[in-house]
Amino acid sequence: MKTRFSILLLGLCISLTAQAIDPTPNTKPEVKEPLGAIKGWTAQDSLKISLPVTKFVLDNGLTVILLEDHAVPMVSYHTWYRVGSRDEYPGVTGAAHMLEHMMFKGAKKYDGKAFDRIFHENGITNNAFTTNDYTGFYENLPSSKLELVMDMEVDRMSSLSISPEDLKSEKEVVKEERRWRVDNNPMGLLRELMMGTMFKVLPYKWPVIGYMKDIDNYDSEKLRFFYNTFYVPNNAVLVLVGDFKTSKVKSLIEKYYGKLPSRVLPERKLLTEPPQKVQQNAILRKDVQNSSFVVAFRSPEQGSQDMYALDLAANILGYGTSSRLHKRLVYQKQIATSAYAYNYAMKEAGVMGVGVNMKPGLGTQEALDIVYNEIWKLRNQKVSDKELEKAKTQVMKDLVDSLKTMDGKARALAVNEIVTGTYESLFTDLEKYQAVTADDIKKVADKYTQQTQRSIITLEPKAKKE
Repeated sequence: MKTRFSILLLGLCISLTAQAIDPTPNTKPEVKEPLGAIKGWTAQDSLKISLPVTKFVLDNGLTVILLEDHAVPMVSYHTWYRVGSRDEYPGVTGAAHMLEHMMFKGAKKYDGKAFDRIFHENGITNNAFTTNDYTGFYENLPSSKLELVMDMEVDRMSSLSISPEDLKSEKEVVKEERRWRVDNNPMGLLRELMMGTMFKVLPYKWPVIGYMKDIDNYDSEKLRFFYNTFYVPNNAVLVLVGDFKTSKVKSLIEKYYGKLPSRVLPERKLLTEPPQKVQQNAILRKDVQNSSFVVAFRSPEQGSQDMYALDLAANILGYGTSSRLHKRLVYQKQIATSAYAYNYAMKEAGVMGVGVNMKPGLGTQEALDIVYNEIWKLRNQKVSDKELEKAKTQVMKDLVDSLKTMDGKARALAVNEIVTGTYESLFTDLEKYQAVTADDIKKVADKYTQQTQRSIITLEPKAKKE
């Protein structure tokens, strides 16, 4: 995901054109610091990201990416698995997310209490996340604790407990999380309905957290099968960024991880979502104070050439208070409390969404007409040079800002390696955004945002009883 959630990105050494810093023609000011002033980056004559990365693959299939960064005596330690909700099926939706929780409940050498205690005692922060396409676990630790964390990660990669007692209690935690994120969250409800409306074949149609009935029916046997299938070294990417010597860490990884056996991975069938040929509509009525809607379109997968132009198109439509939709709906018409747009690219497909939250008591038709009009203008009129340059500046600044920390660099390397197949895809991102033209914006808008391709998802207040 390039996000904006996208989710999602990317680098250590960057070089920028003078035009990216000062758009004045025929001038080339002296550049003392690159955009973002990230230590170790250099300015040259092209938009380019480059990293002094070491990548290797163990005999058991574990992909390892190392990046030395001695700015502070810390290490960002990421273990990502190529498994997400797209690897599930009806009846076990949310299994990847459930296993994310269970990975903190202990294994053979370190039980759940020891896991939390050791992290706390050694100044280690940690967390995890699950998406449609991957699951990530990460720790930020003093560099002196690297071998300790390595031992703990190998333990839970090889011998997770998944006891019925722990699962019983953790199911309640996940059920409450679903209530908080979806069932009692208007935006969560809207998103879940949107994905289920847009996708009929791809497993993106069900929520990452899973349906409540499936969460309630998890048992240790189901999760053990899922764990044994996907939580294996040849389905994982290990990324370390920070204060270490590459040669020494490589030896440690071979020592700790090299003994783990690989397993045959199930064949991932390439599913194809049939083209949408008619507008889809879905309405949900809940106890909310105001109406909200999303006009959504299927967009291409992460790394597609069209993705870069759609990212910028979404930025122009609904990124921030100076965007087209915010100006018209919130400032001028004053009928909405917020308006936004995004392009969320996943491994197999993407979603371009345009959303509006109405003021209480107002219907959605006027706002819908304005959204349709702004999308029509994207298809039929070139965006201005000023708008396009502003969008590029915002997108590239967000990208560069995300790389100011060791954790951000590790995430960038991991997500590109998993979603696009190689971390090196991040090297050309800035160049690809900068290369987008007004004609490109018009072309992708025409390709992906026709009326027959749209899905309109609406959340409305329940009718009041007399």
